[in-house]
This record gives sequence, structure tokens and C-alpha cells, in this order.
Amino acid sequence: MEPLLFDPPASRYLVPFDGSFDIGKADTDPPDDGPGKKDNQEALASAVARIAKVQAKLYADDRFSLLLIFQAMDAAGKDGTIRAVLSGVNPAGCEVTAFNAPSAEELDHDYLWRHQRALPQRGRIGVWNRSHYEEVLVVRLNPKFLGAQRLPRRPAGEGLWVERLASMRDAEAHWARNGVAVLKFFLNVSKKEQKKRLLERIDDPEVNWKFQAADIGLRNQWDDYMRCYQEAMNATSRPWAPWYAVPADSKSYMRRVVAEVVASSLERLDLRWPELSPEARAEMMKLRATLAAD
Repeated sequence: MEPLLFDPPASRYLVPFDGSFDIGKADTDPPDDGPGKKDNQEALASAVARIAKVQAKLYADDRFSLLLIFQAMDAAGKDGTIRAVLSGVNPAGCEVTAFNAPSAEELDHDYLWRHQRALPQRGRIGVWNRSHYEEVLVVRLNPKFLGAQRLPRRPAGEGLWVERLASMRDAEAHWARNGVAVLKFFLNVSKKEQKKRLLERIDDPEVNWKFQAADIGLRNQWDDYMRCYQEAMNATSRPWAPWYAVPADSKSYMRRVVAEVVASSLERLDLRWPELSPEARAEMMKLRATLAAD
């Protein structure tokens, strides 16, 4: 299968396709000699304009769709990044889905069913705030959730998670073969920075609503989550569905990197403006003459 996407400018954050990613060595901060906040904001604006321009061609071509998947620990900045990166797109061609706890109907199907249903239509951009990867993160670390899934079989040991990662890899390959360009972003916030942001949510009345007591419990499982993220990304980062582990301690730098990956990946798709048949063009020119003479 030919890869749909590969973005050399952001290759430093691309999770390798050979299973060698070490999350403990992944950057959470921008480079020491990296750009400042103003430069990042200007670069973000430029990338947003590029995305908006290519989105029109994506919509008109109506053969491909783009799926952006965001995963992160709490307070990493998923919502703000999604807003910033997609601030220039036409809302009619963009769909954002936030996956919460599955409903009773969803639990009566396999765990990928609700995600398959949420895939973007051809010509559109789909955004998933959390995704099917929660099944090998939250569910893996809280196996009590498996009871509601009423699985007909459960392999011993780590077998279930190995199987689920294989199913995710196969599903994403299937999506890519059918024109869905998949980009996955792990917003890599440090534990220190997360603590700072959680304290801000408690201390600032305007963002109290963002704080959840469960965030502290998840924080206590930090090392386990990092292990699960590393295994998931190593098992599923492929040329047709790559993972990017983007430093998230600087919001301006994170948003810039994500926007530039999205823009350059869209520009690499084989997008074409629709061409009219000779008959349709002749009819259009007749109508033009009529309109011009009106």
C-alpha cells in the first residue's frame, strides 16, 4: 500500500514506523534555539491560511478525506489546539467528534463500530478529540470497563491489547486504502507542566469548570499511561497513519507544529479540481453568454 502522508519538516516529531519510539526521550519542550512566541503565532497563521486554501480543493475533489486524531494526558491542550489549527476552515466541511463513555447502543457493537460511523465523508475534515485509542489506554488500565462490553472471548495476559492494536492498525490501513488520510497527534505534556495547568484550573474561577477530580487519579497512573502510549504508538505508527509526538509544554509551539503538519500533509494529497466534460462545458458557455447579455 502506498503511503498517503509523510511530512519531512516535522520529521523530528514523527514516531518511527519500526517500533523504536522511546517516549521517555521524546521532547515536551521546544528546541532550546527554537522560535519565540511571536514567530510561532505568525507561522500558525500562515499554516491556517494554507489549510483553508487546500480545504476548498479537498471539498471540490471529493475523493479524499482527512482525519485528525488527538490524544493526550489531561490539560495538554487538545481543545485549544483544535480551535487554533482549524480556525480558518469552512465549518460546513469539518466535523469534530469528542468520544465520551460509550452508550448502551455502542456497547452492543464491537468497540470500533462507533468510530467507523464517525469517519469524515469524502471531501471533509474530521477531528477526533480522543478516539479508539482509549480502548488501549483508559480501558487497559481500568479493566473493569470490559465487563460492559460483554466480550465473547478474552485472551490471557496481554493478548487482548495486542489483538486490539492489531485491529486498529488494520482498520487504519483499510481507511487509508479508501481515501481517508489519517494523522494522529500525541500532545506530549510533561508531568510538571500538567501540574501547573491543573493548579491554574483550580485557582482561576473562570476555568474551574475544566477541572475534574478524576484528573488527579489519572495523574497518579502517569507512568502506566506513558507505557501504554508508547506501546500503542509503536504498534500503529505507519506511513499511511503516522503518529506525531508533539511537544506540548509550549502551547504556541505545539499549535504551530500541528498546523504545519496538517497543512503540508493536505498539500501532498493528489487533489484535483473537477474537470467538466466537453458537453457540460459547452452548455456552461451557452449559459454564460445568456447571462452576459442579460
